[in-house]
Amino acid sequence: MARADTLARARTLDRPELAYLLRFPTADGMRDLELTWAELARDTEWVTARLREHGLAAGQRALLTASGFEGFWGHAVIGALRALKVPYGIAEAMGWDHRRTAVFHRELTPHAVIGLSAATLEGLAGTADIGEMFRATPVVLARPAAVPLLRGVGVTASVISAVGPALALECPERSGAHVNAAEWRFGERDGRLTVAAGEGRTSPLPETPLGITGRVVVGRCGCGSDNPRVLLAEAN
Repeated sequence: MARADTLARARTLDRPELAYLLRFPTADGMRDLELTWAELARDTEWVTARLREHGLAAGQRALLTASGFEGFWGHAVIGALRALKVPYGIAEAMGWDHRRTAVFHRELTPHAVIGLSAATLEGLAGTADIGEMFRATPVVLARPAAVPLLRGVGVTASVISAVGPALALECPERSGAHVNAAEWRFGERDGRLTVAAGEGRTSPLPETPLGITGRVVVGRCGCGSDNPRVLLAEAN
């Protein structure tokens, strides 16, 4: 049986609703949350729209740096790149894999680099000029601790970050990272973020302090979105 036949047959089999057991840190320790395939599909659709706002389109290339345990949002980003028909390479976000990031960046000349970490930048800084390397990359979506490092050398980086069980992704306006209001309810308490699951999520999650310093901005963004934005202290 050919591989295509095997995949076609597999698609006819029943699949459990559960896609991931999502584990994320809160102010009171680790929390587990179930993530269904339907929720993952909605998350992917939301990320696709955010990447499209950054100008990603078919035929461009991307470099994603992520770790295996980040699958709950990494899967959504990969799904979005596939939906946009953007070929991509993947490197580990840990600092020890910075050479793979350098090789992919050189060989792919990506339109977008997604998920850059401070640890990767620290590794690259020993062998490359970070500003020279990324200033010509049209879209740089970096983790909060990496953003000030990149902006400090003239790279117009935007924020991408897991915020509890949700993904926050900054638009080209760079005035805070958007979160999906249809799926999550964000607030703040004593200068730190809280999150609760929206009505459409399978696993209930009451208002939960995250231990992440930041604030929530509501109202229409310059990009036209009414989704709230989180301003993460670590990104400033």
